[in-house]
Amino acid sequence: KDGKCSHSLCIISTKPHFTANGSDSKKLRVEDSMDSPPSRVIHIRKLPNEVSETEVIALGLPFGKVTNILMLKGKNQAFLELGTEEAAVTMVNYYTAVTPQVRNVPVFIQYSNHKELKTDSALNQRAQAVLQAVSAVQEGGSPSSDTARDGVLTPAPSPVLRIIIDNMFYPVTLDVLQQIFSKFGTVMKIITFTKNNQFQALLQFSDPVNAQQAKLSLDGQNIYNSCCTLRIDFSKLVNLNVKYNNDKSRDYTRPELPAGDGQPPVDPAMAAALSKDSTSLLGTPSGMVTSYSSAGALPSSLGAISPLSAAAAAAAAAGRVALSGHSGGSGVLLASNLNDEMVTPQSLFTLFGVYGDVQRVKILYNKKDSALIQMADGNQAQLAMSHLNGQKMYGKIIRVTLSKHQTVQLPREGLDDQGLTKDFANSPLHRFKKPGSKNFQNIFPPSATLHLSNIPEDVTEEDLRLLFSNSGGTVKAFKFFQDRKMSLLQMSTVEEAIQALIDLHNYDMGGGHRLRVSFSKSTI
Repeated sequence: KDGKCSHSLCIISTKPHFTANGSDSKKLRVEDSMDSPPSRVIHIRKLPNEVSETEVIALGLPFGKVTNILMLKGKNQAFLELGTEEAAVTMVNYYTAVTPQVRNVPVFIQYSNHKELKTDSALNQRAQAVLQAVSAVQEGGSPSSDTARDGVLTPAPSPVLRIIIDNMFYPVTLDVLQQIFSKFGTVMKIITFTKNNQFQALLQFSDPVNAQQAKLSLDGQNIYNSCCTLRIDFSKLVNLNVKYNNDKSRDYTRPELPAGDGQPPVDPAMAAALSKDSTSLLGTPSGMVTSYSSAGALPSSLGAISPLSAAAAAAAAAGRVALSGHSGGSGVLLASNLNDEMVTPQSLFTLFGVYGDVQRVKILYNKKDSALIQMADGNQAQLAMSHLNGQKMYGKIIRVTLSKHQTVQLPREGLDDQGLTKDFANSPLHRFKKPGSKNFQNIFPPSATLHLSNIPEDVTEEDLRLLFSNSGGTVKAFKFFQDRKMSLLQMSTVEEAIQALIDLHNYDMGGGHRLRVSFSKSTI
């Protein structure tokens, strides 16, 4: 057979009419390779530069024991040998449905023509050391003293992981966690909660070895691009006691558990309405596909966890939690470090109203740089907190935390509190009153680019540039949509965009047209 040899391995075709010469035959050879008979050796192509052995091993880790690896760094390729042909078939089938990614770069996976890898261990020492460490974990044993000393791997003390999510730009639901972690084994139970203003979860696998693999692969990774970072430790608990199956906790081994706390499960029709623009990409290696059609991500490797677009994720997650109407604790937020000379109940209503329906706002009488903001429910409060904490408003970086208060009290009848408290319950400006509203699909973090809608026909680009410049910022770019009823407008900073949204959302453009302003995921 004709073939090309590299690093003591020959990459050869199985069909006699192919030759190794000419680009056509190379192309045919690659196309044909998915039809070549299954092998426990997997050929991986188009890897990013500087990829590590661990990242490549992580592609195969969830499917079974990885027994050998050969990196062809100059060619951006690698060969991965799995313990059984069955594991390799599961891996190839899984990655046929879900594009494998390493460091956010799609890679190509196919069966190799080799039935096993014979590698020169002297040339391949580093890869073998990494493999040895991973194998020790897979077998539940102890890795070599060197690896243990480096703190990379220690025997799993518990099947329960404690997960903290840092930099939580978008809400992370229990279902998203289940999809990510079930790639490493059977997830039996999950409990989610907020502690010290941080979203945390306890997640129990059926086997400590699976918990170890998940921790090894996922600790420090981002669920969505540049945010929602997983911090994973072993819990001191070895078994979780779950009383209710709802948005906060789930025992997958006991589907008969009640929802509890007056929290009905999410209405399937509503979830479907919210997620009609999102696609479920999530399956698990065992072939079990969980019907979760809102948002999700899956571990693609030790690089990043590839998201649906962050936009779809934010939209679906936001819509799902905000619409579910469950109060996940108090719906009252405390905003502090406000610019007390500038801030008003109306400005807070407009900004926080991007992430939920604000019911009441109270600027504190004796501490006017702080305010209580009551959202429609606890989930909307979480959403607003995750997007607005640390943003700049009127020149000051604001802090947003959950308040211990359950409601915001209105002043007693006849008592003048200088307009510091305002009730917005019946405001016509709530964005999320209508179930299935498009607004649920357009919830994004504050950004310099604004989305404008409800623009009258006779209003020009110049008119809008002038209007937004007058709010005290610089308009960097502008683009009308095709029908000219909507546009994108880019300010020079996020702070300027926040200011413009506060000033100009619901601005009267004449002729009964009120301008609608939101943050956009796009740049111009």
